[in-house]
Amino acid sequence: MTNLLLEPALSTLDSLISIDTTSRNSNLELISWVETYLSGHGIRSTRVSNADGSKANLYATVGPDVEGGIILSGHSDVVPVDGQDWSTDPFVVTEQDGLLHGRGTCDMKGFIALALAAVPMLKQGKRPVHLAISYDEEVGCLGAPAMIEEIAATLPQPALAIIGEPTMMKVVTGHKGICVHEVEILGHEAHSSLTHLGVSANMVAIELMHDLADLARQLWEKADTDSPFTPPHATLTIGKMEGGTAANILARRAHFVFDLRCPPDVDPDMILQPFKAKAAAIDAQLKEAFPGTGVRVEQLSNAPPLDQSGSREAEAFVRKLTGDNMPAGVVSYAAEAGQFQQAGFPTVVCGPGSIEQAHQPNEYISIDQFSRGADFMLRLAEELQQE
Repeated sequence: MTNLLLEPALSTLDSLISIDTTSRNSNLELISWVETYLSGHGIRSTRVSNADGSKANLYATVGPDVEGGIILSGHSDVVPVDGQDWSTDPFVVTEQDGLLHGRGTCDMKGFIALALAAVPMLKQGKRPVHLAISYDEEVGCLGAPAMIEEIAATLPQPALAIIGEPTMMKVVTGHKGICVHEVEILGHEAHSSLTHLGVSANMVAIELMHDLADLARQLWEKADTDSPFTPPHATLTIGKMEGGTAANILARRAHFVFDLRCPPDVDPDMILQPFKAKAAAIDAQLKEAFPGTGVRVEQLSNAPPLDQSGSREAEAFVRKLTGDNMPAGVVSYAAEAGQFQQAGFPTVVCGPGSIEQAHQPNEYISIDQFSRGADFMLRLAEELQQE
């Protein structure tokens, strides 16, 4: 039976991969494609757009308009391919040695393609499946909250949510949260030999980044050895930094971005409180010495973790479909599952492919994993038809 779903799923994957939905781009071409596809099966879908209308989430109900439905959710955006050494066109699905290469095949258009291909069968269920496709997951899980809020407010109460991030089709009931911060320092330019006449934004940035590096080491040293996560502790990394114009000019501006990823029992606000207090103190000192200078710390995103204690109902249902009898796992990456859980939906992460292939050059999903995802969708359709 898998072959009946596998062929249309592969065709759908081809179409989705061909649309470049790198997070810096609009995803509306993909959203329009999905709308047209669903309309062809008699299914109405709803957009939830961002503020300027350049991007959109999409959700749709497949099956009867009743309570107890299953949410199948995935994000439409992908990470950049810039600077990566690809041996194939990243926006064309290329099969080599049992692997389907392409940006997003694993993370996570493969899952979306499987869910869409299963629509004709899912329509026959006695309970609905709610498809939910988000934008800007890769830059901090920014898009999904507005869609989740609307789903919770307008749809008959769903029973659970399955987020199809790559887990090798294993049941995952916990993930870390992520908060991303941007730090901007404005200095006062002067000749580099006359440091008393200005302030270097770079030097201030180095001091603040040094504090964050110390904090990262402290988190590692205080790791809970009983934590199921790998690594077990909260992690902090500075992912981007820039500043200055020339070696002999006190830098006018410096800028860096960092992320903090915390297990469910760790409060990111408490961790960052001393850093933010120091940044505020430096900000006041700079402004007193040179008007127009200062330090700005802005939180760009804050996606909550997925707590294992809130996943039991969803876990039992998904285990029934996958046959996975191993202990439920956790993952250190962040996902939208915590956002669905926070909205009151029992939630698990389960999808085809390995996270180790995500974000890599020559990203791939194996045909075996794609087939296992197809089996999962078939069993879901059968389960909903028999109830």
